Amino acid sequence: MIRRERLTANLEGDFVVFLIGMRINNPLKVHKWLPVAAAMPRMIKELYRQPELGFIHAEAWFSRTIILVQYWRSMEHLLAYARNKEAQHLPAWQSFNKAVGTDGSVGIWHETYAASPGTYENVYVNMPLFGLGKAGSVSVASGGRQSALSRLNAHKNGPSPTVE
Repeated sequence: MIRRERLTANLEGDFVVFLIGMRINNPLKVHKWLPVAAAMPRMIKELYRQPELGFIHAEAWFSRTIILVQYWRSMEHLLAYARNKEAQHLPAWQSFNKAVGTDGSVGIWHETYAASPGTYENVYVNMPLFGLGKAGSVSVASGGRQSALSRLNAHKNGPSPTVE
């Protein structure tokens, strides 16, 4: 549903934004990139089923470069999942290193950012709930929340009333 009002999102407390993706460098080597592409949906399903792991939400975009934006409760949760021998990630990472390694057929990357109140801001206009707006709660970006600077400062003072 498109939300026509001007909204801003908040996620209470500290959290982590994890960007991860892959790039298909050689589209003809389907046997190299398809297993890599198929691994992430399995991980995301696993994470949604086990909220105690600290995963909050993910958004994905698909093209030659696939990008996922993930929201995590903490850096500790994210790193614990990455090292968990019982979870989907470690076997997928080992499989990538064995099948692809550094042969150039498939690129993978990630970036990790820690966020806390007053260190992030956002606005959504004419959008369905998206990204942090799905991971957290949204409020109307009016009054003292109309500019990026005012939203940054407002997060330092705590969330405003949420809207559904």
